[in-house]
Amino acid sequence: MSTRRDFTRQLAAASAALAAPHLARAQANAGAPVEGQHYVKLSTPAPVTLPSPDKKIDVVEFFWYGCPHCNNFEPMLEGWTRQLPAEVSFRRVHVGFGVQHQIHQRLYYALEEMGVLATMHRKVFAAMHAPNNRRQLISESEVVAFGNDNGIDGAKLAATMKSFSVNTKSVKARQLTDAYKIDGVPALGVQGRWFTSGSLAGSLERMLVVTNHLIVRARG
Repeated sequence: MSTRRDFTRQLAAASAALAAPHLARAQANAGAPVEGQHYVKLSTPAPVTLPSPDKKIDVVEFFWYGCPHCNNFEPMLEGWTRQLPAEVSFRRVHVGFGVQHQIHQRLYYALEEMGVLATMHRKVFAAMHAPNNRRQLISESEVVAFGNDNGIDGAKLAATMKSFSVNTKSVKARQLTDAYKIDGVPALGVQGRWFTSGSLAGSLERMLVVTNHLIVRARG
């Protein structure tokens, strides 16, 4: 998990789960998640945003494009979200711990504003974590080149990152991150009441098992 203090440290548990899925499966069968050990209950609930009356349970992923663990988690997360019950609303929140995170945060919300997030989200991860040609996507010139290389208007993307709407979304994202008391990513929050992470759960796969448990609690 990437934390506010160390954004590049490898999680041994997450790496082990990725390298040896049978270990993660063994963890998943180790028993019911324990409050205070595998997840945290918030003393003060965080705000819950539901898009429609049929969506009753709010699940939030907190992530950072530059986090290698978030990059590794993304394929697992996508498969998991496709199996969520209809009553669950899932959304991503890009954290803004520091200056670099806030640049990538604006990139995420600019892609959303332009209506291209669905097609560009994984491409940002791929660009930032490519084994032989990693892009930091910090400077405006990098952002413009990235957009142009991937079939969108790079200049418009850079301009949208500076827009009022993107700034508003970024501020709200940081407020929600603080409300959930998130200090590392990836992390998953449920119904404004609980959160878990790879380090708390024991692995990235186990984090999804714990979140399933919390969804059941939210439903009850």
